Amino acid sequence: MDVAVVGATGTVGRQICVQLIERRIIPVSSRLQLVARGSGSSGRAAHGLRADLIDAYAEHAPLIDVALAPDEVVADVIVMAAGQTVPAAPGASIDRRALAQQNIEVFRSYATELARNGSGREVVIVVSNPVELAVAVFSSILGRHRVIGMGAWLDTLRFRREIASSLGIRRQSVGGFVAGQHGDDMVPLWSTMRITGLTTSERRRALGELRGQRSLAGFDAEIEAAKRILLQLSVNDMGAAFAAVEESPPDLRLVARPWLTHQSGARTASGTAGAAVDLVDTVFDGREIVVAGQVRLDGDIELDGEPVRAVTGLPLVLGPEGWTRVMLDPLAADEDERLRQSMTRVNHTLSEWGL
Repeated sequence: MDVAVVGATGTVGRQICVQLIERRIIPVSSRLQLVARGSGSSGRAAHGLRADLIDAYAEHAPLIDVALAPDEVVADVIVMAAGQTVPAAPGASIDRRALAQQNIEVFRSYATELARNGSGREVVIVVSNPVELAVAVFSSILGRHRVIGMGAWLDTLRFRREIASSLGIRRQSVGGFVAGQHGDDMVPLWSTMRITGLTTSERRRALGELRGQRSLAGFDAEIEAAKRILLQLSVNDMGAAFAAVEESPPDLRLVARPWLTHQSGARTASGTAGAAVDLVDTVFDGREIVVAGQVRLDGDIELDGEPVRAVTGLPLVLGPEGWTRVMLDPLAADEDERLRQSMTRVNHTLSEWGL
């Protein structure tokens, strides 16, 4: 199977290419296509990146080539990492609407050319933001089961890590998922958390101690309060701000740590790329595996007897031909309500773009 990384010369795109090769996801007999736009700086950098990757990984690099236009993209799995990104700078705010306005035509151009020139079986893994908008665009043109956004999987991995860190165990020992919109509107699904080696009663007690008497009904207020405190601390001492993150409960750390990373001027490229490469690996695996991701729902699940039609992140089954079904057990009341609110907001945004 071949992989194309659209936006390969960007900060995250480069990391994706490196991890695909370092983790030996792509066999030497398969192809990695580095996709950039035009013959300007991005196109020149794509040729340079190709030479650098071959130089670094000559013993186990796949075939690597360069594509400089949407109609040149040819692969079994397309990782969409192109477009403008969330700014990484002190005091920077995330304007999702402005980001959507900048990126929507990029999404449409690649989706349209894939529909025109592709095999009809490509799986698209969306990294670009806003991830829900990109999923909606690609799904409307290519078909919804072939498109998955990696935001919910990244959030899930982060949540598992935060739980594991609090309990002093490895992340691999923690299960469970994050749903909803990628970003502040995410929905940590405490009710889905599982911990290897603990009985049901032990797990409930451990998670109860971590969460306390808090509810997701107050999560938005907690996020805003944490951001104010962290921003004030970071002005004089970024190290103190990151230390303060550690004093928060796991679900609040899940939101605050990546946000503060952007405020520091750094980016979350390695973690983002790692989650995207996980999904590529899952598609390559040949089996159906439960992950989490943003997908377009069209009555696949019901909430209170009503079919859900929305783009949102949920636990689902992913395989070599895309995602097949959602795996969602009944949620706690506060999780259910926050997920509904998140989907309503996403649907309102998508309707502005005719999606």
